[in-house]
Amino acid sequence: MKIKSNYKLRTIAGETIIVKQGSRDLDLTHIIYLNSSAKFLYESFIGKDFNEEEVAKLLATTFHISKERAENDAKIWVESMKECQVIEWKW
Repeated sequence: MKIKSNYKLRTIAGETIIVKQGSRDLDLTHIIYLNSSAKFLYESFIGKDFNEEEVAKLLATTFHISKERAENDAKIWVESMKECQVIEWKW
């Protein structure tokens, strides 16, 4: 999977959000806010192919959490990015 290139990180009023570039209409009901760990993951994988296992490994080594927690957190992050259509993936 890969983060779509038309999404960019922006900081507005101290909040980190993802904005879809190149769209004439801005739908403010679909702003994607990121906490610090979600931002870290986004920045770590932008422009790279990755899978859920790589996300979990990065979480475990960076934040010194258990493998099980890292796998769960990775799954949540990947699913939320898919739901928001920020990442593309092949079935």
